[in-house]
Order: sequence, then structure tokens, then C-alpha cells
Amino acid sequence: MALRGAAAIACTTRGRNPFVSSANHYFFMRFHHSPSRSFQRFTSHPTHRSGYRNQIRAIQGATADPLTSKKEYDKDPSPENWKIKMLYDGDCPLCMREVNMLKERNKLYGTIKFVDISSDEYSAEENQGLDYKTVMGRIHAIVSDGTVVTDVEAFRRLYEEVGLGWVYAITKYEPIAKIADFVYSVWAKYRLQITGRPPLEEILEARRKNKGEVCGDNKSCQM
Repeated sequence: MALRGAAAIACTTRGRNPFVSSANHYFFMRFHHSPSRSFQRFTSHPTHRSGYRNQIRAIQGATADPLTSKKEYDKDPSPENWKIKMLYDGDCPLCMREVNMLKERNKLYGTIKFVDISSDEYSAEENQGLDYKTVMGRIHAIVSDGTVVTDVEAFRRLYEEVGLGWVYAITKYEPIAKIADFVYSVWAKYRLQITGRPPLEEILEARRKNKGEVCGDNKSCQM
């Protein structure tokens, strides 16, 4: 449209303004008598792919692995003003997916303290007397006032502390609460088998042997 307007103006003023006349002649010669030059103007040129590949490598190198290992997360310091403590099984691969997600969210809130019950340093005395066998049976969380919560309620409390309370909000009401607890109890009962781990008694026996080798006769070093 801009070229047609320029040509129209040129026609009305031809003979009166030599500059406009010459401009009209220029546009006509430019776009009608130089097809080869126009084609060259819009011809694509090869790009340097090496730089593009280097950019991809740089992005890949900076991308974090979504399945961050447990050891890397264990280095995170516990929040000082935590509101709830999560007791989790660090040897459970499926459990760790959820724990890692909560740890990522907790970086913004700092309200959850994470305690790995599979650690040799786990102490029942520091966690309301909850021993290893008990907390291996189902999820446990401890509120800052000392209240112990279990099952789906524990998940709901934990999710609320990191801004995800809506996920489990419906489990506050019956009959959803009972159904959710039943479904979780089935998972808790068979989770060792589902994740390809030995029965709980074998795990306890191996833990006793390990504790005995490490602690000897030290009574303070108990499960």
C-alpha cells in the first residue's frame, strides 16, 4: 500500500517536481526491473550451528536433575522456627520423590523440619519417643507443640505449611477422610514390597546388627 501511494503522488506531481519524478522512477526500477537483486535480498544465509550447539550444551549443564539425590538434600540446614517436623524414610525411593518436592517448597517457607528415620543418627527420644519400627509403619509428623499426627492428616498438615493445603483440603470431611485413610493404610502396608525392599523384620534385623557393630555396649545408641 505504501508503494502504491507513493506512485500515485508521483503521477499527480510529475512535471512539477523533478525530485518526486526521479523518486518514482527509482521505485519503478527498483521493484520491477531488478528481480535478481530483490531475490538476493531475501535469500537466506547459512547460520553457524556451532554456536547454537554450544548454547544447548550450556543450558544442559545448568539444568538441575529433577530427581536430586537424598544426600544432596540432607545437606540443607533445618529451619530454626519450624512449625511441623516430618519423619520420613530416606531409603524409600517413591517416598523421596514427595519429600524432595516438599523440601523444594520449604525453601520459600522454612516451616518444615525434615528428619530421616533411616539415618543412624535418628533418635526416638528427640521425636516424642517414636522408635524406628513405629515410624516405619506409617507416616508421622510432629507439630511444634509436641502433637503427633499420622496418616493423611500428617500429609495435609505438611502440605498446608508450604502453601499446598488445597491438595488435601477435601480430606477434612467425611466420608472422604475415612476413604483417604483406608487407601493410605493399604499403601503403607505394602510399600516395602511395592518398592522392592525386604520385609520390615529383615530391615530391623539388619539395623540391629549395624547398630551393634557401631555402638557395641553403648545403651544410648538404640533404635
